[in-house]
Formats: sequence, C-alpha cells, structure tokens
Amino acid sequence: MTGPRISPPSLPDQGASGAQSVDRALSLLPLVARSPQQGLGLGAIVEETGLSRPTARRLLLSLIRSGMIEQDPKTKAYRLGEEIYVLGALAAPRFGLMDVAAETVMRLAEITEDTAYLSVRRDTFSVCMMRHEGAFPIRVQALQAGYRHPLGIGAGSLAILSALPDSEVEDILDQNAALIAAEYPRSSVSMLRDAVAQTRARGWALNPGMVLANSWAVGCAVRLPNGQIGGALSVAAIDSRMGTERQREIAAHLHQAAASVEARMGRMFSHVMPATTAPNTAASR
Repeated sequence: MTGPRISPPSLPDQGASGAQSVDRALSLLPLVARSPQQGLGLGAIVEETGLSRPTARRLLLSLIRSGMIEQDPKTKAYRLGEEIYVLGALAAPRFGLMDVAAETVMRLAEITEDTAYLSVRRDTFSVCMMRHEGAFPIRVQALQAGYRHPLGIGAGSLAILSALPDSEVEDILDQNAALIAAEYPRSSVSMLRDAVAQTRARGWALNPGMVLANSWAVGCAVRLPNGQIGGALSVAAIDSRMGTERQREIAAHLHQAAASVEARMGRMFSHVMPATTAPNTAASR
C-alpha cells in the first residue's frame, strides 16, 4: 500500500455525531481514489484508517447508497462510483476556469501594461487565483495570488458580488460586516452597497483604492456555461494611471476578455453544464 496513512478519527467509534459520521465517510473517498481501477478491500481500508470493521463497513454502505462508492460483485473491492464522475463533471467548469483564463490574463497584462488578475468566489470571500504583471515599471502590490478579501473589496471581488442576486448580496455583506469594519478602514458596508449599484449601472466594477490608496483597479465578472458566476477578471494600476478615460478603455478590454473566456468555457463544458437563467442584474457586464 502506497501513499500517506489517513489519520484515525479523533473521537471513539461509538456515539459519533451525524456531522462526525459525514466527515468520516467523506474521508474515505480520497483513500479509495488512490486505487481507481482495482479498488480497495475492506481490510485495507480498516488498516489505513484505523476504523473498526463495522464502522468502516457502515460508512462505505452510506457512500454506496449515495452512488459515490461502488463494490465490485466479484472481488468485493470498493471503487469510486458513478456519482463522483457526475459531480466532477459539474464542478469541472469552475475549476477549469484557471486553465481557460490563463492565456487571457497574460494578454490583458500585455495589452494594458499593468497587472491583470483572475479571482474566484469562495463562500463570502474572493480569492486571487492568478496574477500576471505588465511592462509598466511601477506595479501595485495590494493583491497577490492566494490573497483573499471579503466579497466587494477589490475590483474583481466587487464584480462578483454585484453579479449576485440582491438577497445574496445583503447576506454576504451582513456576514462580512464585522471583518470589513475591523480590517478595511477605507471601505464600509454602506459604501459597498453603493458600489454594487454603481457597478450594475456602469457595467463594470471600480476599486478606487479600497485596500491601498494608490492602488486602483477595474473588474468584470465571468460567467460559467450555466449562467452562474465563475469569477472575475481585473486589471490594477497606480492611481495616476487610472483616469476616467483609461478606466473605460480597460473595461472594454475586460469585457472582450471575459466574453472570450466564457465562449471557450461554453464550448468545453456545455455538454455537462445545463443552462440556467442568470440572475436579473446588470452586474455581469
């Protein structure tokens, strides 16, 4: 058996809560995935996890009922089930966005000579997944790959927030209110509400130094083939390079870039992403 041993559960087998049982069951999926063709027998799973045989069998049965695990009728080995494939296919567009958008982010940086980004939503936050610097020698440092900000803080983040339904926007702002007040003194929930309205009216998001005073940015949301928001493209520069006319110029580049990414995503994933009606807002463009 290769690969790291999965840590045994920290609580006793008996009397486990429902949430703990779910965690234990899901922890078996990556273990079984290590042997996708042959599968793993119950003995090997018990040895790797430290679970008792009855507990391991009970958890595996729950995964079998969900379609995430299947058992070979001859060998009795456990393998990933059909539902895993279906879920993976549905999730592929979101996580494939980085591959599809990589060239576009680089092109945006070349065209604008400033720093281009790809951000995605993670719960009530926006996470920078990709950053590419242009040729202009003075560069902004407010956002790096891996950084996260509350949704609405930053151009790409604001573009994502503005593309969501009103009720979801309010829920997100309520959840992030304390963090915004504590860590983002250049912004506020009321300011973000206004910024959402302005983004929808304008068709693109503007960050007028929300994090650092001299770091401005323009952002545009990107939709998945099913109409939901996948992330956002943005371009940031020092404030002296972000006059009104240049904001519009960059926004035009972002619209073209977002349309290109969406078209490529549609061609790649339309067979696994049933179309849905996008929320009735003007935020996506």
